[in-house]
Amino acid sequence: MAATRVYVARLAGLTVLGPDGESIGRIRDVVVAVRYDRQQPRVHGLVVELPSRRRIFVPMLRVTAIEPGVVTLNTGTVSLRRFAQRPGELLALAQIVDSNVMVDDPDLPDLDDIEVYVVDLGIELTRTRDWRISRVAVRGHRRIGRRRTVHVVDWSRVSGLTPYESGGPNQDVTTLLEQFEGLRAADVAHLLRELPEKRRLEVVEALDDERLADVVQELPENDQIDLLGHLEVGRAADVLEAMDPDDAADLLGELSTGERESLLALMDPQESEPVRRLLEYSYDTAGGLMTPKPVILTPSTTVAEALARVRNPDLTPALSSMVFVVRPPTATPTGRYLGCVHLQQLLREPPAHLVGGILDSDLSPLRAEVPLAAVTRYFATYNLVCGPVVDEQDHLLGAVTVDDVLDHLLPEDWREHEQAHEGVPGHE
Repeated sequence: MAATRVYVARLAGLTVLGPDGESIGRIRDVVVAVRYDRQQPRVHGLVVELPSRRRIFVPMLRVTAIEPGVVTLNTGTVSLRRFAQRPGELLALAQIVDSNVMVDDPDLPDLDDIEVYVVDLGIELTRTRDWRISRVAVRGHRRIGRRRTVHVVDWSRVSGLTPYESGGPNQDVTTLLEQFEGLRAADVAHLLRELPEKRRLEVVEALDDERLADVVQELPENDQIDLLGHLEVGRAADVLEAMDPDDAADLLGELSTGERESLLALMDPQESEPVRRLLEYSYDTAGGLMTPKPVILTPSTTVAEALARVRNPDLTPALSSMVFVVRPPTATPTGRYLGCVHLQQLLREPPAHLVGGILDSDLSPLRAEVPLAAVTRYFATYNLVCGPVVDEQDHLLGAVTVDDVLDHLLPEDWREHEQAHEGVPGHE
């Protein structure tokens, strides 16, 4: 049965269907028009994310039913124009939920003169077929070891949610972070770019350094620089430490010499040293593309040990596709490079065999100064997703992966473009 009253947090992530049951996308937010008086705000529509990751606006007049798990529209043809927030509009999840408010309700005297925060918004269908915000779920700020009770009050009893007041300083981000749980870093980066600047920076402050580092690596270059500039310098250095050295070097390479040296000086020397080495190479050479931390082993390593190393969940699929065998030391720059072993070869060998006996020594390594065009031909010629990089004395310096090659072959602003949306049901 279609609902006539629902809470917006439960709409997040629901599938949006056309009248014939074709999937159009998923709900990411609800657009409301908040008034300066205490009249119930009208719900303008939904922010729907298409499979291409483009976010579009779907008016509430197009919604015929809100049911458990799905929202159905009365048409399969929707505007593909990218959603743009208009003056006077607020995003329920991104800007209203988690806001600090005051409640004036005679039935809840305990909330008088106490700042609480919004945990959800109840919307309902009116006789005129409009959807309006009628109820607000609020909770007092948490005390240590105690979770505060949720109270549901009428919209008219809440103050602090006009367009001018909403989203004040130090707004909580709990609900937004819950939406990011389980998402890939690239998807979080995309969602982050869609947020208003204030909320984007609040989320950035709330993410831990490791998660933020993963997300920063997936942002366009200009957004990386802008975000880094908003961080306190000590935290910026911590995030750079948590990034992959090649990505950190690419980002630092875009800063002024003074900014770059200040950040490098604040980083742990063990983390900054490989980044400094990468900065010595031009960005469009094998040395500038490589990561200095591939899987590196000695000839006496067993196949079982090698497989255990490539099972590391922190390795990308490309880096786990090949291990590199060297004379000690194994930290880059290593001892003399001996050869590589492909993952498929490791899977075919008995666990007790040594990697030194199954080397592929015919695959020539890349020299650090080799230009991008030659690296691309190398990968295409040998059908590789990962390749070794050595210096003139055959010391292993690192490895280039296919994702790094693609990053440099694609246009600089490729992360800012949505995927093509051919094949999306309901669109022409």
